[in-house]
Amino acid sequence: MAQLNMVQAINLALAQEMERDDRVLLLGEDVGRDGGVFRVTEGLLERFGADRVLDTPLCESGIMGAAIGMAAYGLRPVPEIQFMGFTYSAFEQLFAHAARLRSRSRGRYSCPMVVRTPYGGGIKAPELHEESTEALFCQVPGLKVVVPSGPYVAKGLLVAALRDPDPVLFLEPTRLYRLLREEVPDGEYLVELGRARVARQGGSVTVVAWGSMLERVLKAVEGYDAEVLDLLTLNPFDSEAIVASVRKTGRLVIVHEAAKTCGFGAEIAATVAEEAILHLRAPILRVTAPDVPVPLAKLIDHYLPDVQQIRSALDEVLQY
Repeated sequence: MAQLNMVQAINLALAQEMERDDRVLLLGEDVGRDGGVFRVTEGLLERFGADRVLDTPLCESGIMGAAIGMAAYGLRPVPEIQFMGFTYSAFEQLFAHAARLRSRSRGRYSCPMVVRTPYGGGIKAPELHEESTEALFCQVPGLKVVVPSGPYVAKGLLVAALRDPDPVLFLEPTRLYRLLREEVPDGEYLVELGRARVARQGGSVTVVAWGSMLERVLKAVEGYDAEVLDLLTLNPFDSEAIVASVRKTGRLVIVHEAAKTCGFGAEIAATVAEEAILHLRAPILRVTAPDVPVPLAKLIDHYLPDVQQIRSALDEVLQY
């Protein structure tokens, strides 16, 4: 199997699904001639033509609205929003239309589209280019939210998302685009949406993470008897896997790069408190970014959770 980075794995998934299903098409700013801002769609215009790889004006609400119309009429569009911070301009389209189309039409219409967007910090980009506000979208019923943590799962999750009958927000951690290489099969495989994976077995503490934080968590837990869960899908998230792990370990640390208040870790903590509180041997701890706007480049390394912060949280719950 080829050793691919996440950019290559996502490109491969898009190419294979476009080859398999001629309803799949791409649209967004610079996705065609330039291959996207991170070159994720490079080569697809030449392979599939301008009818299926569409460069659009700089108008996120227009991109999203056009994609919703395409999906309602039977296509499977893949709109790319250049950075997660730009999705705010299209939030109304997602919240009020894409996610509600099946309910509004009593099942007569669905909205099978995948919204791809780079997200998260660590690349030292300008304002609104390193946002991690996934919790905003997890509160939208009818919208699935998916976050790969490496090349292998990125391909399998994207294929599963492209075949899903409802809208999926596919968040691609920019820090991981070219950081990791993994064996990625050239053949078809799917990673099921809504299921977490055990990235590391352990018995003394459960650590839950997703996206780029998984890479830091796996470094931080070296030397600890920690079980690491990679969520992969945030909405719907695999509460059964988390509760089962906490019942085994008795301790829980949640790591995410979004701000702490109302971050998705709070939903996980509340679920564990409801379903496994009698199994807890220590308070649930969250390791997160602070409750401030994402800073500019020189401060981003101080903003994101680091390995030492994660280890400090592990020590605290293990010594409780």
